[in-house]
Amino acid sequence: MTFPFTRMRRMRGHAVSREMARETRLHRQDFIYPSFVREGTNIVEEITSMPGQYRYTVDQLPRMADACLEAGVNKIILFGIPENKDPEGSGAFAGDGIIQKAFELLSERYSELYLIGDVCLCEYTSHGHCGMIKDGQVDNDQTLAVLAKTAVSQVASGAHMVAPSDMMDGRVGAIRRGLDGAGYKEVPILSYAAKYASSFYGPFRDAAESAPQFGDRRGYQMDPSNIREALREIELDVDEGADMIMVKPAMAFLDVIHAAWQEFDLPLAAYNVSGEYSMVKAAALNGWIDEKRIVFEILTAIRRAGANVILTYHALDAARWLKEDEG
Repeated sequence: MTFPFTRMRRMRGHAVSREMARETRLHRQDFIYPSFVREGTNIVEEITSMPGQYRYTVDQLPRMADACLEAGVNKIILFGIPENKDPEGSGAFAGDGIIQKAFELLSERYSELYLIGDVCLCEYTSHGHCGMIKDGQVDNDQTLAVLAKTAVSQVASGAHMVAPSDMMDGRVGAIRRGLDGAGYKEVPILSYAAKYASSFYGPFRDAAESAPQFGDRRGYQMDPSNIREALREIELDVDEGADMIMVKPAMAFLDVIHAAWQEFDLPLAAYNVSGEYSMVKAAALNGWIDEKRIVFEILTAIRRAGANVILTYHALDAARWLKEDEG
């Protein structure tokens, strides 16, 4: 038979039939909003390389929190920018550190916000690396105790979940032991399990003032060429007690997200990172693309690949657009 009894376009001809056939849907609950907190008072400064994103002082964080809740985003991950840095990254776990003060304020004022702490040292070390330096190299094992101490301090200050992003071997187990030993057995760990040494991180390093002062991070972050290694990394973190896993970045690593979704039954996150965001914003500001449609296409692709939740700087815009579309 030559007559096309099956016409795939029948279900595409009307907005309602397209909606009925839709396989992957975005919801406001899918998003985690990353935000930056810095020292000082009464400051909200736009990040030049990330239009529409800001560094907030602690007293101004309610502006960000209110915007999140108004848009329908109830999960945030915070990155701290201390006034002073040292080789040990002591600001990461200080009781009066910038991130600790931020969690204390938000946890006291916003019971409906779920607070996630990024556990890494690069924002706090004077050398900009994610761990302790010994003989010019990042010392994996010496770093583990500092990461555990950092995680405990964040939870003690009000964080509901911790997310280690340093890529040290054994960090999930060290953090789990640290949290359990401090009485935080119920606090989950979201592991940046497959974090690649990516060129898409440039604007973040500008925003967090965390660029390494020598060398690079390819000695501990993953080679973008590898996928089987990513699955091994995830497996190790799962064995050490990770409750949720993450792939970072997202857009150039959709195959890794999908492979992780197929292989593991833990909740899966993906980080739509700063460079991915900034490229879209730059093109939109120049009038070259339809920002809303592009953002939805990107976020849908990440969900379609298998991510349960997406860390994205588009979160507030996307949530507002979804809210408008819902009527």
